[in-house]
Amino acid sequence: MLQERIEGKWIAAFERVFALNGIGPGTRAVIVCETQSRPVLVELSELALFQRGAESCRITLPTPVQTAPVPVKSTGTSLAIQGNRAAIEAMKVSEVIVDCTVEGMIHSPEWPEIEEAGTRLLVITNEHPEILERTEPTADLGAKVDLGIQMLKTASEMRVTSAAGTDLIVDLTGAPCGGTPGFGTAPGSVAHWPGGLCLAFPGKGSVNGRIVMDVGDMNLTFKSYLTGQIDITVEDDFVTDIRGDGLDAELFRDYLAAWEDRDAYGMSHVGWGMNPKARWVSGALYDKRDMQAVEFRAFAGNFLWSTGANQYAGRFTEGHFDLPMRRCTIALDGTPVVKEGILQGELA
Repeated sequence: MLQERIEGKWIAAFERVFALNGIGPGTRAVIVCETQSRPVLVELSELALFQRGAESCRITLPTPVQTAPVPVKSTGTSLAIQGNRAAIEAMKVSEVIVDCTVEGMIHSPEWPEIEEAGTRLLVITNEHPEILERTEPTADLGAKVDLGIQMLKTASEMRVTSAAGTDLIVDLTGAPCGGTPGFGTAPGSVAHWPGGLCLAFPGKGSVNGRIVMDVGDMNLTFKSYLTGQIDITVEDDFVTDIRGDGLDAELFRDYLAAWEDRDAYGMSHVGWGMNPKARWVSGALYDKRDMQAVEFRAFAGNFLWSTGANQYAGRFTEGHFDLPMRRCTIALDGTPVVKEGILQGELA
């Protein structure tokens, strides 16, 4: 079992990542956490900010009451802030938030107001520090992620295919595109560690086709590998049919149905992973409590699709799946950027 104690090597890793995020002497930084946050991540953040010479403080909020009908995991939507004006104003006057909340603030309702003030966000995802150490972002990943995001922005269509039977068409017209290598220094930027993603958020009625999740693909909400196929039909953004006789398909159907919310069946985002340090096999080596499973969103060459909230399509729900798939081909306007799970060209 992994131990959660302060290690000098982890302080050093946090210092390097904070430096990549432009944190140095005099930077106004605030650690935002909650009562159920992983204590070692908060402590490492405090020590590394001190070592960097930042002007830092900590805001700890109570983890809110659970109101969802099923466990809520890996959503990127911390509800811990609860509209707390004092906390929001403190974040707005800071240069950078070191986000140690359990789920992260990326999709939190308070984030747009804080972002508008120019504060940037660095999410330290709820992983054991060993996972963060191994997937530490480096400067050279930034240029490749930027290139991938630019390819998404200039494309009008994404087509995803696989030998298992996937054939999905995504209209990218007007779709907001983004991603992160794990660091950012521009006002209002968003980064998370582990990083290495290129993503698009399709608009209404933009996603149609078939997704066949195969053995070894991953369900990150459940933190598990699939042992059988799930055959999914998507029509005008919504999952309309889920076929499969195995336990994986049954759990997928049951979790979506538990929300009693059509938006839980909607498409959230689509894209691919870019991080060569993130490894598909790693999930077999950790207990579920050790990982938030963000690493598996980012492993190089995966096709990542998600169900749930998509603010750009006017859909809001707590129900959420992140579903990275192997061995897919992703083409933008007919040009492959990922071929059978391998990054192509300048992205490789």
